[in-house]
Amino acid sequence: MIDAKKNYEKSKELIGYKTLKEMSDSDYKSIGFKCGLEVHQQLKTQKKLFCRCEAGLYQKDFDFDAEVIRHMRPTLSELGEYDGTALMEFRTKKNITYRVKYDSACTYDIDDTPPFLMNKEALTIAIEIASLFKQNLVGEFHITRKQYLDGSIPTGFQRTGIIGVAGEFPISTSTPFARSALSSGELNNKKIQLIQISIEEDACREVSDIGHNRIYMTDRLGMPLIEIVTHPDMLTPWEAAEAGHYIRFVTRSTGKVRVGHGAARQDVNVSVPGGRRVEIKGVGRIALIPKLTHNEAFRQRALLAIQKELGKRVKKPKEWNVSFHKFSEAVMQEEMPQLKKTVDELNAFNRGSLIAVNLPKFKGLLSFFTQPGRFFAHEISDRLKVIACLEKSNMLHSEELGMKNLHKDFEIIAKKLKAGKDDAQIIFYAQEADVRTAIETISERCQLAFEGVPDETRKAKTDGTTLFERVLPGPDRMYPDTDSAPIPITEDEIEIISKSLPLAVSDQMEQLKAWQAPKDTYHYILRYNLMPIIRRVVDEFSFSAPFVCAIFGHDLKHIQGQITSATEFDYNKVYGLFKFVASKKLDKDIIKKMLPVVYGHPHIDFESILKEIKFKPANKKQIKEDIPSLSKKFTQINTSKNPQAKINWIMGQIRQQTLGSLPLRELHALVEEGVHDD
Repeated sequence: MIDAKKNYEKSKELIGYKTLKEMSDSDYKSIGFKCGLEVHQQLKTQKKLFCRCEAGLYQKDFDFDAEVIRHMRPTLSELGEYDGTALMEFRTKKNITYRVKYDSACTYDIDDTPPFLMNKEALTIAIEIASLFKQNLVGEFHITRKQYLDGSIPTGFQRTGIIGVAGEFPISTSTPFARSALSSGELNNKKIQLIQISIEEDACREVSDIGHNRIYMTDRLGMPLIEIVTHPDMLTPWEAAEAGHYIRFVTRSTGKVRVGHGAARQDVNVSVPGGRRVEIKGVGRIALIPKLTHNEAFRQRALLAIQKELGKRVKKPKEWNVSFHKFSEAVMQEEMPQLKKTVDELNAFNRGSLIAVNLPKFKGLLSFFTQPGRFFAHEISDRLKVIACLEKSNMLHSEELGMKNLHKDFEIIAKKLKAGKDDAQIIFYAQEADVRTAIETISERCQLAFEGVPDETRKAKTDGTTLFERVLPGPDRMYPDTDSAPIPITEDEIEIISKSLPLAVSDQMEQLKAWQAPKDTYHYILRYNLMPIIRRVVDEFSFSAPFVCAIFGHDLKHIQGQITSATEFDYNKVYGLFKFVASKKLDKDIIKKMLPVVYGHPHIDFESILKEIKFKPANKKQIKEDIPSLSKKFTQINTSKNPQAKINWIMGQIRQQTLGSLPLRELHALVEEGVHDD
């Protein structure tokens, strides 16, 4: 039997695997890394896209007024063809349950009413964002249907339409968003090309997916969403992350998009030479993009290595097929008790028939590395979960890592299957109705291994690895929406919108640079669209720009990580704080003392905050009178003869009582004068 652990490590070496930290730009160039983004961003409108329900209302998982159950089936495209994804979803035989809350859904959402006229507010915001990316806007907006049979939309399709094509945006790898290793060279100030921007309705929110039952909430369904699609111009994982940040900063600069968990989601497309475009769906955090794309690139290299090895072993791939055998529990217990015990520990949800499958010429491939902590057997297990609805843990195989005590039992399995010496075996439980689908799924995934990298969509995990989600959709799932008339977009409309566009993000970054703002504040300021507020403070009051930027990008950022605000925080409250301090002619340093209270209790008035922090106007005469006694005390407790040490100690003793009344420089001068006189 094969040593699975050694085989796993050896296969990592074979494909030249390195960790993300170990990789350089030249390494990514050598493996032919390419990446593109599809960024989905909810728009901040009052109503949903094709009905009059209020947008932005969210319900708890068990807070609903009604349930609707649906069973999806595929339909023919305009060319009389079925989409592969739709056919895959149909095989799963899912029962789709929608939990409906009357406040956030209507008969349109559950496909009992035709669409209303499209939300004009959403269209205007989409035009504004497309204009910021310098896109060519369409003269007439056409709504199409994009088929989804996973149940995420009750109609079985999503209404969507292209608002703009082409366009570009810059990324500069010298910005603080990218790693320092990319701070020089030809990649600086690189342009990323856009394919298109679309406006579409958001899908339902998944609650659970167990076996043949999938549950959704309809609160998010129908909310206006834009999809921003780039060319595969990003040549390192770090460029991909930076592009994601830049797109987010542009959309947020309008002040007309939603923020928070789930409001923006990235789909990441990755490929390497010889592979295919693989889409990683639903990346909720841009910080995950580097690790996800890195691991996907090496997963494809691993699958290509497996393809090459299979090419040596199997001369006629089309004739390759699995064989299987159904075992009784009694036979397993009598002849393979250890394996029977281990199999019984698989998910009880799948308990039913016990099936063993032989994979000709696959020895050494089930334990072949694909991602950190994962190997080719996981590719099969993932599909058993999605297509055959077998809950994990859903299978055992002859190359399980760290389970040498099963080798003898698997040898018995191999004999009963009449397996060859280069074959591998899988054993699983399944309900009788799912056995055929499970065997077909195992066979299909192994047959795809002869082709290298399959066309598929994968789900992101927080550890940077991915799971199979579905077959990659094709063009056959798109067709015109006969319920919606085209919407003309006039030059006058575009001109009006273009006059009120916010400052370009690249120009905002140049402004921060000109202000000499700390570089590590850029990301926070742009992420929360704080430039308009900072500009008002700098223009209207006498605070320096670096100080204002630091208050937001250092102090407020730190406070947010330490304190939970009583309500959703309004950043204009900080503008009010600057205005209050300026009007009261208080020293600017008191802002740092007041800010935690402002954030934690944003409805408290500023005068009350002064009382809260026990502020008292400083008395210069009293300070001068206190300095001699403090100087004497320092001499008693400290042997240092250094005058500066004494000055610093006295400053520390009286600084808090003068905070807000005396600038630090003025206080230092008073203490220095008092110490010298003493």
